[in-house]
Amino acid sequence: MKHFLLSTLVMFGLVLSACGGGVTTYTCTDPLGCVAIGAGESLKIATLLTMTGPDQVYGIDAVRGVEIAVTDVGRVLGHDIELVKADDQCDEKAGEAAAQQLAADQQLIGVIGATCSSASVPAAKILTDAGMVLITPSSTAPSLTDAKSHQTGFFRAIYNDKAQGKAVAEFAFSVLGLRRMLTIHDGTPYPKELQQAACDSFSQMGGECIEQIELSAGQDILTTLQNAAPENPDVIYLPLYTEDGIAVTKAIFQAGLVNAALMSSDGLLSSDFVDKTEPNSEGMYLSGPAEIREPEAFAEKYRARYGEAFIAAYHLQGYDAANMLFYAIQQAAFVSGDKLYIQRQKLRDALYRMHGIQGLSTLVTCSPTGDCAQPSIEIFQVVNSEFKPIYP
Repeated sequence: MKHFLLSTLVMFGLVLSACGGGVTTYTCTDPLGCVAIGAGESLKIATLLTMTGPDQVYGIDAVRGVEIAVTDVGRVLGHDIELVKADDQCDEKAGEAAAQQLAADQQLIGVIGATCSSASVPAAKILTDAGMVLITPSSTAPSLTDAKSHQTGFFRAIYNDKAQGKAVAEFAFSVLGLRRMLTIHDGTPYPKELQQAACDSFSQMGGECIEQIELSAGQDILTTLQNAAPENPDVIYLPLYTEDGIAVTKAIFQAGLVNAALMSSDGLLSSDFVDKTEPNSEGMYLSGPAEIREPEAFAEKYRARYGEAFIAAYHLQGYDAANMLFYAIQQAAFVSGDKLYIQRQKLRDALYRMHGIQGLSTLVTCSPTGDCAQPSIEIFQVVNSEFKPIYP
């Protein structure tokens, strides 16, 4: 196991790589092609994260982590880093359109994103087909790294929701002693797959998922919940995004389901959600990335640059995703004359070979299907409108 920070490894590796390359002619034989960067030109990377809409706080927080990583690494193999930003809007169609635009730029080396799993699904295929890599700091749907559906250019610096669903179920069943779970999702990959993972684990422990409600456009959620009330759930699990999460949380109380424990996950782990649902969200439980003792130097950089403390939970994952990409770039680089060539397949292979390297948010070890983060999940409770870590 390598016990040093990923960013240190990147900077050290880049110095070594810059020493090579006395060849004056070069023909790219990489099966996915090469990106040629001339003297004085920048290495171009991109983010595909949520920059607008009700869930923008998650994408903006991750982008900030990427920007700090770009500043920290400085120049790579003698070249500046150019960062292009695209908006996935936490939406399948928007993510697809933005990914297509990025894929058309053959000078683009790799992409960090998407924020939401619904956008990562189409983006992963589009960018994989273009020979690029997509490293997400926050898309957790299990299908993204399932052997049957994984796109070979997709990686993630965040846990798989199989682990998060299990953590939710264990807390509800073993810690709170609850036995009857009702779940609410919107049919998109992250909420649907996460609630299913929680239900599967909850049932294996001896609990019962009494109903799994899928929201649809124009649905009267209040009436739906009133109809479910006689089933007497003792826990309601709603791993939703911000807009639906706000509406459903309010409707739960309007429907009279005041005795059921409320649980959600990282899709609602933001102060914006709490501000818009007080007092209904008070006492609510949410799972998400475990609190990490933030390096003070990183926290100071964040505050100095953006004028505020962390706004969501994905800045460290964004930082680590960027450094994973920088590390892979130096592994895939070849210098010929005054040009630098980044070999796309070798870049992808370098990510798969990452093993036991400590980042700021996780120990990076990439599986054959692109899961690179170790599961580190915590349960938080809303106490006085703040997220208080309570388990484990």
